[in-house]
Amino acid sequence: MISCLIYVLFGTPAIAAVAVLAAILYYYTTNTYDKWLKLKVPHDPPWPLVGNTAKMMTLIEHQLTTIDGIYKRFSGEKYCGFYQMKTPFLMIRDPELINNILIKDFSNFADRGFHKDPALNIIANGLFFMEGPKWKMMRQKLSPGFTSGKLKLAHNQIAECSDELMRFIAAKMKENDQIEVKETMSKYSTDVIGTCAFGLKLDTVKNEGSDFRLYGRKILKLSFRFLLAEMVSPKILKLLGVAEFPPDASAFYESAFKEVIRYREENGIVRHDVAQSLIEARKELVLDSTDENGFTEQHIIANAILMFLAGFETVSSTLSFCLYHLALNQDVQEKIRDEMNSKLKQHGKINNDFLVNLHYTDMVLAETERMYVVTNALFREAVKTYHVPGDTLVIEKGTKIMIPIYSIHHDPTYYPEPYIFDPQRFSPEEKAKRQSSTYLPFGDGPRFCIGKRFAELEMKMVLSQIITTFRILPCEKTEVPLKLQNGLPMMVAKNGIWLRFQSISE
Repeated sequence: MISCLIYVLFGTPAIAAVAVLAAILYYYTTNTYDKWLKLKVPHDPPWPLVGNTAKMMTLIEHQLTTIDGIYKRFSGEKYCGFYQMKTPFLMIRDPELINNILIKDFSNFADRGFHKDPALNIIANGLFFMEGPKWKMMRQKLSPGFTSGKLKLAHNQIAECSDELMRFIAAKMKENDQIEVKETMSKYSTDVIGTCAFGLKLDTVKNEGSDFRLYGRKILKLSFRFLLAEMVSPKILKLLGVAEFPPDASAFYESAFKEVIRYREENGIVRHDVAQSLIEARKELVLDSTDENGFTEQHIIANAILMFLAGFETVSSTLSFCLYHLALNQDVQEKIRDEMNSKLKQHGKINNDFLVNLHYTDMVLAETERMYVVTNALFREAVKTYHVPGDTLVIEKGTKIMIPIYSIHHDPTYYPEPYIFDPQRFSPEEKAKRQSSTYLPFGDGPRFCIGKRFAELEMKMVLSQIITTFRILPCEKTEVPLKLQNGLPMMVAKNGIWLRFQSISE
């Protein structure tokens, strides 16, 4: 009937066919746009095809700018809706409701809602993407690799990597005292996660051509695959048969970690690290299991790759942003240096007791993580229908939830003058005043970041050496403010982070 009407109106079969296709496309791209209207959820009217995220998708602005704009437009609301293309998202703005979703009523929102295809994404079977009982089981198997006891055992290995980094910086300074710190910190964090988690001595700091760094950069940089997967639809990738990760990078990491597991098993090597946790999980969940629908070898390899990638990128980003603000805030740098020197006199060396007592350093790192969150938002999916307490809203099963961490961390309601770097926000007194669920750099609840304590140990170790040895200063290449690279779900300085290192002994 519709096609006949269009034919009458437009006259020729070709024009009629184009009009029919346009009508079908319009319907397909807008048929979800009545969701928030029906539920009386405040939202901006969406545009056909692009929803409310046109500037983000076309790389005109960073993802966090788009999300923050939505957050600010609905100031005073507990929640609001928006559409990423045709997908409806419920943005949660209220800390109490966030606390319910992440902790109190976690069982209703246990999954992240990223339904990845293992054939196209090698880490689709990793802990971050896993759902339901499988996620819970794998989390239990990997957690022993991150206990406080295991962290103490890793102390000397981290120290060796930190010492190597210091030698690298000293050698670099002889050539040029201006150093791009993001890549430098990435070398360090790659070596740490390699040796501590997998027993691999990568020597990335000394080896400019390390395959582990080469493929790590390749995976994390902006790519056509990423845009299709995260901003358009994973279904398009499946239809086209395009992998989300570069195939050569996937093949390299899969081969490397299979070899680690094979070598340890054949030689009876037992170490108290992540690789050992994976080996034990493999034995129990794969080799000795009779459940045909249970775990496979790919679950083990996926988690090895995920732990490696997450381990080096998160730490290097936080460290580089921290050094950037220490360079711009010399008073903070002097205060953190005074604390470190004082604690060194007390403990005699950089050991576990020394690191535990760096309270002001903890405040500096917390403020860095507030301003530069590793991920701009937390995502959940309702696995059950949920009636919001004290509200008329019913969140239907399958609804995608977004918790805008960056926006909450920069909301003056919780953090006055949020764009000023101020570690005092995290003094015990200030923390006690602040509402819960307003500081979420590592998430919260059962899906809280498994590697938090490991990352903090690693960062405090290297900062202690850098700050007590060098004065960090801005240089001609230091951008103020930093420009961020669009198209990525994380905060990455577009032109790097360049700083000057000056020896304190001079």
